[in-house]
Amino acid sequence: MPSISYWFALGIIILGILTLVSVSWPNKRGAPYWPTRLKKVRQMLDMANVQPGELVYDLGCGDGRIIVMAARCFNARAVGIEIDLIRYLWCQFLITILGLRKKVHVIYGDLFAKDISNADVVICYLLQNTNDKLESKLVEELRPNARVVSHTFLFSSLPLIAMDGEQGLYAYNIGIQSE
Repeated sequence: MPSISYWFALGIIILGILTLVSVSWPNKRGAPYWPTRLKKVRQMLDMANVQPGELVYDLGCGDGRIIVMAARCFNARAVGIEIDLIRYLWCQFLITILGLRKKVHVIYGDLFAKDISNADVVICYLLQNTNDKLESKLVEELRPNARVVSHTFLFSSLPLIAMDGEQGLYAYNIGIQSE
């Protein structure tokens, strides 16, 4: 029978492998997990002009802070899409304990494979190469006047309606023609 130290070491190794996969897998499909400060989350939602009852999508929702704030502070409905199983499960736990199940949903999977056509607002903090790939999906799926707010990285051909260069926030409106 293996000793307790054997099982402890095995547990540490398994936890390490899961952590490594959790950190590296999202990098391949979107962006690494890097939480946005709550003050900046508020600025992003304000910049999007989120209205009560609107549907906010957070692409790569991480720990769920954006979708939770959209529901709690803006009385919006919110959907997060997360490819990292650990963060997806954390979001499920969080929205359950906060009693937000009727207003907030989290989808496990690749943001490129999910339909976002019913979004009024899309929030993203991804990498530039991910935004470059995502841009055509946003144009094809979002309805006119849907707003997109990006943290740090740009969408080169979407019509920019507002920016805060100091904070690295950029807002776009799908229904406005680019010049």
